[in-house]
Amino acid sequence: MQIKEKKELEVTVDKRHIISIGERLYTESVELLRELINNAYDADAAEVRVELDPEKIVITDDGSGMDAEGLKQYFIIGSDEKVLQSVSPKFGRERIGQFGIGKFASLSAATRFEVITQQGEFAARVIFDKNDWETARHTWHLPCEILLPDFARGDGTTVILSGLTKPFDIEEAEEKIKEGVPLKAPHFAIYLNGRRIEPRSYTGQKIPVLEGCRYGLVSGEIIITPKTMASTKDLGIDVKVKGATVKKDLFGMETWGKAVARIKGEIQANFLPITSDRSNFVTDTEEYQEFLKIMEKVIAAIKKKLGKEADQREDIRAGRAVKEALQRIHRALALNPDFSPFGPIPYGEEKGIGGGAAAADKRKLFEPEVRLEAAAAAKPETPIVKKRRNPLVKKITPNAIVRKIKMGEHNVSVCLDFFGENNPECFSEGNIVYINRDHSLFKRESRKAAAYTMYVARLLTQEIALMKETKSPRVAFNRQSKLLKDAFADTAE
Repeated sequence: MQIKEKKELEVTVDKRHIISIGERLYTESVELLRELINNAYDADAAEVRVELDPEKIVITDDGSGMDAEGLKQYFIIGSDEKVLQSVSPKFGRERIGQFGIGKFASLSAATRFEVITQQGEFAARVIFDKNDWETARHTWHLPCEILLPDFARGDGTTVILSGLTKPFDIEEAEEKIKEGVPLKAPHFAIYLNGRRIEPRSYTGQKIPVLEGCRYGLVSGEIIITPKTMASTKDLGIDVKVKGATVKKDLFGMETWGKAVARIKGEIQANFLPITSDRSNFVTDTEEYQEFLKIMEKVIAAIKKKLGKEADQREDIRAGRAVKEALQRIHRALALNPDFSPFGPIPYGEEKGIGGGAAAADKRKLFEPEVRLEAAAAAKPETPIVKKRRNPLVKKITPNAIVRKIKMGEHNVSVCLDFFGENNPECFSEGNIVYINRDHSLFKRESRKAAAYTMYVARLLTQEIALMKETKSPRVAFNRQSKLLKDAFADTAE
């Protein structure tokens, strides 16, 4: 097919489509505040004041303002000015804005958009009236008034939205500002109706994040808040680009149940590609996939911290259960002196239970085997249960719980530790009773607060009864039953 003639076709965009695009991109009217404040941030503003009332919104900044060329660029959709000049000249900020649609989207929430700007001796006002703009369908000329500069005011820009068509709630606006603008940036303060907005802060266990990949740095801080401060209001971690939150993400933590409500914090990754409405990331990119790999490590670290915290709580519960069980058994042995393998036990003498010295007890118990045998040699007349030549337990874990009580002439120790799911529920060596926290029965019974102490006492009385009577299991069983009954006599009344 031969070419007869070449021509050029003019491509035009109906201005109503610009407003329509803005309405779709910024479904919440308060998001417009985020865009306008971030424009002030990009312009090196140190202070932004937002005045919000039912009739209009006024946003004033003390940034660099705009000259004639800057004002022209401001109203060009898709201008690459901020891409080419990606760092601000005064504070060296990485500029947030990219697409230049936010100002047009403002007309989805207001009928009039007014910009007053000053830079040095240049000052101007542009009035962007929605009705006038749509009436002049094919022209793009906006009325611009050149003003006398106000040197007392100095450089900066004021944006006025009037004829509001959508309501703006102050609390909602404050939350959106906290979420979507770089409040933690140095030399940057935002005031809403005269009150400074402070960035969100949380108390709890802090997990710092600093990871690099071939595209850039991922940094931030995750907070595991106390249970009392758990909140479902702001679920997820803020993922920020250039100081502004793009979205919140749970990164798979939605399966964690109530624990997810305790995870707060923010992650910064400036290399992530974002959608034009700044509400999400372009996920089918190598940059985003690299980011997800780093976040997998971060989530694993959070899970590990929560696991340790749960272990600490369980250790406290276990320590209390053992302590109470020992005290009750001490009383039961005092009431039944014939059952005691440790000699007579004075009634009411409940002392020597290890609490804060548990860590020291761990060290003494197992360099101990020698220490306990030496004690036996020093007092041969006192009956002590024989110890194995090859003890079953040669080493305990750092998480072992050890409690000790004076029983007559001897110290009796209890050690709760992890001995494996296939090993016995409990056993004893010398005057040490070991309880296996890996055993399925322990796992089941330890979840029941009311039965925890009774369960531990059952195991201890079983071992004590076997220390006294090794020939007849029936006699040992009857002694255990009597000790348990006397140990918990007060609870049966």
